[in-house]
Amino acid sequence: MAEGYGAVADAFRRNFADGLEVGAACAVYQDGVKVVDLWGGYRNGLTRDPWQENTQVLVFSTTKGVASLAVAVAHSRGLLSYDERVASYWPEFAEAGKNDVTVRQLLSHQAGLPVIDRPLKLADLANPQVLSAALAEQRPAWAPGTRHGYHGQTLGYYASELIRRVDPEKRTLGRYFAEEIAAPLGVEFHIGLPRTVDPELIAHIHGFTVPEMLLHMRELPMPFVLASSNPRSLTARSFNNPRELGKVEAFNRSDVHALEIPAVNGIGEVRSIAKLYGDAATGGKALGLDTVTLEALTGTAQPPTGGLRDEVLRVDTAYSLGYIKPFPRFRFGSSAGTAFGTMGLGGSFAFADPDTGIGFAYAMNRCGFHLWDDPREVALREALFSTVLGEAPQRPDARRR
Repeated sequence: MAEGYGAVADAFRRNFADGLEVGAACAVYQDGVKVVDLWGGYRNGLTRDPWQENTQVLVFSTTKGVASLAVAVAHSRGLLSYDERVASYWPEFAEAGKNDVTVRQLLSHQAGLPVIDRPLKLADLANPQVLSAALAEQRPAWAPGTRHGYHGQTLGYYASELIRRVDPEKRTLGRYFAEEIAAPLGVEFHIGLPRTVDPELIAHIHGFTVPEMLLHMRELPMPFVLASSNPRSLTARSFNNPRELGKVEAFNRSDVHALEIPAVNGIGEVRSIAKLYGDAATGGKALGLDTVTLEALTGTAQPPTGGLRDEVLRVDTAYSLGYIKPFPRFRFGSSAGTAFGTMGLGGSFAFADPDTGIGFAYAMNRCGFHLWDDPREVALREALFSTVLGEAPQRPDARRR
């Protein structure tokens, strides 16, 4: 812990003292230097095994931001353009009315593809030919570019197939990330957990069921909860193919860990996520990001023509190039609005804030019930930005005053 960042440690300890955590970690890089590195509690609340310095945790949709850095690296290397049509790299994608969808629209949840209609088995996720065909034949749920809706699982599948098409070595996104980013930068984060990783390092996820969500209407938007409980809704169908992935507890399975699901099953050390975002926040030299790519990531989100209402989450949101961007109901980072990151199921969150040079990451193994601004996470972010840095308040209640 660097001098002057004690307020973050105080907030971290308070989360445990108040009984809010089982196990958790938080890390912060500022101007390329690690200034916060905290961990505590239990890696497994059932066995009482402690969370160690090298514990790795599955971070659900916080994976999307890490995966999108792989796409950004490919963009910087000239392998793809955000404003080119996806079909120009992947001709089969043009099926079912998707010919004009751009990479930007796809990564910004505007392509109308949050659902895969073809029933899939877990084994299909490891078969690029089967998965690619299911993705290509999918018909959009709305006219691409007119609306947006959270592509909770599918975003990673589409991004991976896009990388496989443009990479000269035809690698999947997980392999591309491992070989072009993780290994060179020395980060411990995996999209598709290798057999070489000791299972005793992996935190056990303490999840919840959909019926339990009904008891937490105050934390979750009611339209989202009601839609989640209707198996025919776009919301429910977005998270239930393959069916096993519709249950949080499935993400404790070793066979699920081994799959590449670049939207939801990244596993690693929380400090590694902060390190990646910390580099992106300070010019992206280690990642190899060029100026054009950085300007695209930090720029204002280009909303769909039909407004900001999310067809899956059922609230207003703002997305850009695989990331969530600050918007009125979710302000994070400095007041400039150049920050970009992704939140994950249960409360994890990580992002880059170029205006302060901050790379921030928090993850836990006890799932909470907020889409974003989990009280445990936002307490840490508030301590960092408001107390330490003197920046904009991060707490929702502070913003309403």
